[in-house]
Amino acid sequence: MAKIRKVGSVEDGIMQILKNLSEQEIFATIGKSSSYLRKCSDPQQQQEIDHNDSVKLDLACIKKGMMPPLIRAHEYIVANSYEDLESHRDNDIDEMLVKSTILHGKLTEVVKQSEDPKSDLGKDISALEKKEIMEAIKNLEEKINKIKITVDKR
Repeated sequence: MAKIRKVGSVEDGIMQILKNLSEQEIFATIGKSSSYLRKCSDPQQQQEIDHNDSVKLDLACIKKGMMPPLIRAHEYIVANSYEDLESHRDNDIDEMLVKSTILHGKLTEVVKQSEDPKSDLGKDISALEKKEIMEAIKNLEEKINKIKITVDKR
């Protein structure tokens, strides 16, 4: 029977790694098998992934053009413990989704403006435009994290 991993957990992040990387890619990256990672992903096992291995696996995902799932898990865990957990019970998920849609629109607008041939560097993205894009991404990611935390607390 498949075991359910808590959303945003390291175990869930490891499962994403197992979906994103092949057995050979995992072994080439950390010198360990996917069987080792499956043990680390089991919340009922004591086996835990080494921090250096998690960083290497995230970098391997990035090289393949994928999101780094373990760093996202770490961010979620930290944000979840940092936030006032009781306040998330009262958050309106619909309202947060509307705000995330607005932030997504802002990100799209910033990217389109920076790729406009009439922008600072034309189709190339300037350092200032990169900063604006990264800020828009960060804002959207923070809103998504708040939605995850709110859903998790209900």
